[in-house]
Amino acid sequence: MKILMIGAHQDDNEFGRGGLASKLVKLGHTVQFLSMCNGCGGHHIMGPEETTRTRAKESAAVAELLGITYDVWDIDDCNLVADLPTRKRLIRYIRHFNPDLVIAHRPNDYHADHRASGQLVQDASYLLTVPNECPDAPAMRYMPVILYNEDRFTNPPFRPDIVVDIGSEIDLKLKIASLNVSQVYEWLPYTYGEEVPEGEEARFAWLKGMEITEDTTDAEVMAAPRGYAVRYAKVAARFRKELIEKYGEERGAKVRFAEAYEICEYGEPMSKEMLEALFSF
Repeated sequence: MKILMIGAHQDDNEFGRGGLASKLVKLGHTVQFLSMCNGCGGHHIMGPEETTRTRAKESAAVAELLGITYDVWDIDDCNLVADLPTRKRLIRYIRHFNPDLVIAHRPNDYHADHRASGQLVQDASYLLTVPNECPDAPAMRYMPVILYNEDRFTNPPFRPDIVVDIGSEIDLKLKIASLNVSQVYEWLPYTYGEEVPEGEEARFAWLKGMEITEDTTDAEVMAAPRGYAVRYAKVAARFRKELIEKYGEERGAKVRFAEAYEICEYGEPMSKEMLEALFSF
């Protein structure tokens, strides 16, 4: 199958959906990332042009590691809006790739670019099948299935329709994060007022955060400070009930790292066959 993951920025797909992307590629599916913004705003020292070039190189490294195609649009950070020209651009883009599944942001989020990206996917969904809309790009016969990746916003709250064990991919997800040097070791620590230790080994340990083992409790995970391994462990802790429902008591209780997805009602309904083909692991 063909899976299109659409993010506003060049870490949204990697961090929110990277474990699933890796698993799907290993299963033989085709995965494509789209960042709708060019990354120009994501630094406190480099100017926009240098930041854009740097982020492009980091995204290319991620694509090579995952074995995917990674497209980046030319829209400046903090300038993405759900207007008609961008909607038409997205309709043409999705039609050209013709995915079975699209994964996007929910349209309620702290970041204006995230909200606009999610809204654009919603607005494009039905129109993908309308031949007289953007007639230069052949219409799709059916809408793709659309999922939202997990977030912690509460109005409305995220609904964990699909929760998957990504324990086998956690080392890869940490490597993906570490490839985004300008983001995870420079820009984000600056925004949070954090100090990154010197040395490659020390800073990777800082990136990972608390060591999480089979004996680590969900309460300990939820109380832990920031860290990328902690980030995905918190998803497993939050949705322990759903993991047990999917994997059974014995395995579900031991899942340490997870990703979660909500089914968007504006896409094609998720069939049992697609659910088994993409999420049976």
